[in-house]
Amino acid sequence: MGDRVWPADDEGGGRVAPIQVRPAEPRDEADVAVLHHRAWGGPYVVVHDTRYDLRELPTLVAVDGAGEFAGALVYRLAADGLEVVSLAASSPELGAGSALLVAAEAVARAAEVDRLWLVTTNDNLSALRFYQRRGLRIVAVDVGAVDRARRLKPTIPYVGEDDIPLHDELRLERRLEPMPRPR
Repeated sequence: MGDRVWPADDEGGGRVAPIQVRPAEPRDEADVAVLHHRAWGGPYVVVHDTRYDLRELPTLVAVDGAGEFAGALVYRLAADGLEVVSLAASSPELGAGSALLVAAEAVARAAEVDRLWLVTTNDNLSALRFYQRRGLRIVAVDVGAVDRARRLKPTIPYVGEDDIPLHDELRLERRLEPMPRPR
């Protein structure tokens, strides 16, 4: 992955600086920690009845054209695909989320897995819109998953975006075409 510059998505019609995505380095720890605290209340998330310490998983970071930290994607790679465990951007209009998702897809393809997947919550309409516009499809609903997750992380709120009660997880995925083999 190195210094590859991934294209940013200019969904809002504004000017978008080029976004560079690379594996996280020690110098990124503070920025990533602040972002995870803002997004999740700290380094721990609970998805599909599993508690993850985001500091222990591979992380991609996005920086804008000026070299400023713009977002992070934490993932788990397994035989059944690449799971996006966390995706958060400092400023949604920069295109960092889109660039991070493109980079995660490249990681998945390089690992020869054919699925990129993630879980979001029933209240997170902005995430559902974002992911579906990028080709992910809802493939499962785990009714009551967030209610169960509160046993592992009691700080999960009961009401989410737009005052929607927070109860369920939705799994989204996109099947990936294999990388072309060199001839």
